[in-house]
Amino acid sequence: MTTVEGLSTYVDGGVARLVLDRPAKRNAMSLEMWQRFPQVLGDLVEDPAVRVVVVVGAGDHFCAGADIGDLLSGPDPADPMVPVREADLAAQRALLDCRKPTVAAVRGSCIGGGLELAASCDLRVAEEGARFGVTPARLGVAYAPTGIRTLLDLVGPATTRRLLLTAGLIDAVEAHRVGLVDVLTGPGELDDAVAGLTDELCSRSQLTIAAVKETVRLLLDGEDPEPAARARYRETIASGELAEGVLAFTERRDPRFSWAGGPA
Repeated sequence: MTTVEGLSTYVDGGVARLVLDRPAKRNAMSLEMWQRFPQVLGDLVEDPAVRVVVVVGAGDHFCAGADIGDLLSGPDPADPMVPVREADLAAQRALLDCRKPTVAAVRGSCIGGGLELAASCDLRVAEEGARFGVTPARLGVAYAPTGIRTLLDLVGPATTRRLLLTAGLIDAVEAHRVGLVDVLTGPGELDDAVAGLTDELCSRSQLTIAAVKETVRLLLDGEDPEPAARARYRETIASGELAEGVLAFTERRDPRFSWAGGPA
């Protein structure tokens, strides 16, 4: 296990866990946690043993948001939120651009900056009893377009407007209904559900996963995905991933995909 201020990581069986580790504050993100998050995530992604990254909160909560005490701590009185705002956006972008699959494992509070992190992951698993909300309207904060865009992609304009305009909270059942949560579990079942999902992701072609993530990102950004898709297609042949997948299918066995990473 590796621990820096408010963030812990460990790797087991191809699955890395990036733990928001500040349980006394319901894992509220301090400025230092925001600033360190991209590098901590990047170190896990560069580890060839890692196939999936799970973001999870220590204790009973995922993350209650940004630490309010840091919001106005910047040195420029004309714009005291600059350090937190920039670090928050960098953490979201690190997850959105991550070439390996990411899963948010959510119990308890998932609010504000916590929801930004969860929404920036590829998949979200939540336990009944979790609560979700985006609350800048309670603080007088002008919400950044990156977070709005991520919510729009997940739940559409109607739910995005409701979450942001009311600053209200929704429970895990409703979050699942509107598409914010991919897998909903009963009480006490979160860890088993996450383990089942990560086992499934680890067994799949990481090259295919990287190609899908890349194509989705380019499409959402309004860019032409065809050149990158053609390159990935050729890579499936050159790397042997396609041959192994076809051979495993014909031999009625689980494939042994060996591709361990590359530029996304």
